[in-house]
Amino acid sequence: MTALTEIVNRPALSIGQVMTRGEVGAVEVTEHLLGLIEKQPSPIFLNVTKKRALREARAAEDRLRAGNPLSPLDGVPIGWKDLIDMEGEPTTAGSDLYRTSPPAERDAPIVKNAAAAGMVSLGKLNLTEFAYSGLGLNPHFGTPVNPNDTENRRAPGGSSSGSAVAVASGLCPCAIGTDTGGSVRIPAAFNGLVGYKSSENRIDKEGVFALSPTLDTVGPIGRSVADCAALDAVMRGVEITDPGVQEISSLTFFVPQNVVVEDLESAVSENFEASITALELAGARIIRGRSSELDRAATLAAELGTITAAEAYVVHKDLVESEAVLRIDQRVVDRIMIGKSISASSLQLLRKQREDCMQAIEKALNGAFLLMPTSPHVAPEIAPLEADIEAFHRTNLRTLRNTALGNFLNLPGLAIPNGTGLAGLPTSLLVSTTRGDDDRLLAAGSEIEKTIRAAI
Repeated sequence: MTALTEIVNRPALSIGQVMTRGEVGAVEVTEHLLGLIEKQPSPIFLNVTKKRALREARAAEDRLRAGNPLSPLDGVPIGWKDLIDMEGEPTTAGSDLYRTSPPAERDAPIVKNAAAAGMVSLGKLNLTEFAYSGLGLNPHFGTPVNPNDTENRRAPGGSSSGSAVAVASGLCPCAIGTDTGGSVRIPAAFNGLVGYKSSENRIDKEGVFALSPTLDTVGPIGRSVADCAALDAVMRGVEITDPGVQEISSLTFFVPQNVVVEDLESAVSENFEASITALELAGARIIRGRSSELDRAATLAAELGTITAAEAYVVHKDLVESEAVLRIDQRVVDRIMIGKSISASSLQLLRKQREDCMQAIEKALNGAFLLMPTSPHVAPEIAPLEADIEAFHRTNLRTLRNTALGNFLNLPGLAIPNGTGLAGLPTSLLVSTTRGDDDRLLAAGSEIEKTIRAAI
């Protein structure tokens, strides 16, 4: 492994540090990654913005040589899920319908903020069509293959499939996705990465193709919690600051004994318990019990449907009710059409019950962090999912079960690798808190991550 290869596989903040010290140049790093992207093993990048990347890298290198970095991530490459606008580039949303759409007239604010921090945009990343699946399959552009299994094609996780696979494959040190039901946390989990789902409206969604305007959130996928915290600051246009150390002994964790721990693969369960034990040995207070709020959220979805489905149907009604539907992934169409049957009264009741549930879980947790497995299973094989649409839907619902509860309750969360399971594939721990408590979650996240990784 060459020195450059080792450097580009570090966390983003570490890459920024060696650039600031002059040990490697932004142009050298960018050219190296662009070379790897040209040989990408599966359809990960849908659109490579080479000219922009090199222009931004040269400007970063000039600043760094002059000792005037814009941020700790100045010169660090980044990739964007292809439902986020980049000036002069089409936004496909992973759909054949938008393959040749007109180029965006301007950067989305989050892209503009990243450029203002000196980051180098490599291009647009693959995703599930319209960002509506937790498994990451795409029949139009092809499916990015999970790099953690070299013998069998495994699901990348979705919908931010390309974002996770790009980082896991070493094509970029960090990437941005969106999360409406688990679409940052699931691909991060399946690929052994850290993924952060933000509270609703914390990060600007202007210039981001919508699925569910209520539940859509933007979030990063990276190699560390610290990277995700830094990227959160970058996208919000605020200064990257050191959150300090949160001693594990000062934290309380609530571990539900219902719904989110049901039907787990054995290794997922074992690794989950090992993580809890590691936190407890580090001095954390562990509380176990039943969460009536999680049960209630699951029951509402089963009985009334979901806000996501209702809003997705409204967003895509003109397409799915026209001949254009024949050009949309049938698996995505099936999920969108569920929203057609959700009545206005059911949606109104869902919104009311949601607010009640959010208030109830805030009271129940009372400052404790919520712990659960990110997914009940490791990344499944792709072939059976492509062969059987019913198997796909069953697996998709199971995959998203835990994370979707977090979206309904507006719980910001960090997916953190916590070991391996079947076929040596990554498992993941999800640490969540209540709406608006993102700063505390990100501040505690690095010590939680350190404790969990030490136990693997």
